[in-house]
Amino acid sequence: MADGEADFDPEEPEEKEIGREMVDESTGLGSVAAHLYRGEMERTVEWRSRLDTTTNWAVTVMSAIVAYAFSGEVSHAVILAGLIMGTVFLFIEARRFRDYDIWRSRVRVLQENLFANALDPSEGIERDAWRKELSEDYRDPESKISYRGAFSHRLRRVYLPLMTAMLLGWIFHIWSFNPDEPFLESAALPGVEGTTVVAAVAVYYVALLVLAIPLSSKERGESGSAEHGDLEE
Repeated sequence: MADGEADFDPEEPEEKEIGREMVDESTGLGSVAAHLYRGEMERTVEWRSRLDTTTNWAVTVMSAIVAYAFSGEVSHAVILAGLIMGTVFLFIEARRFRDYDIWRSRVRVLQENLFANALDPSEGIERDAWRKELSEDYRDPESKISYRGAFSHRLRRVYLPLMTAMLLGWIFHIWSFNPDEPFLESAALPGVEGTTVVAAVAVYYVALLVLAIPLSSKERGESGSAEHGDLEE
């Protein structure tokens, strides 16, 4: 490593104000930053599109299953199969959200610390060591949020409402198609007692509620959008 690189300190005043250099025509930083930002935005949009595609497929498939379940004398087990399908989509989307969050977090770092400072240097930067952190992220990319955190976020934002709707549809299906039988008897499946089926569904839904609870401020979106890519968008 060269001496100049060894002496680099991102917290030095002149290094913090890198945003000012963007408006200086004597440097090429503005052009480099623009291309870098454009590339990160393209990746962000691409991964956001993948998230939306997964969500759209989940909604379409689960809606079709519920519609089929109410189309005639169809077993309520079809709706339970829909819950399983929804869970599969949830696992896929949580994994994709972790990848999306890598690119989104970089975009937010550039927006908050570089472009915002270039437009109005009087406000300073959001994070003193943002250049060092971004450099380390480029050298050794890693997810900014755990799989459990991503799972919890997508569950709260998308899948818990879908699962709740399917659960209500399952209950209504049992009551409406077998109005004269006790609920537990109507919930039975071939070879499985109704009590066991209801207990399994209850445990499943309680597990979803527990997993939907964020365990840290980062998962709740309270530790700064630049750290995890503005989870609520």
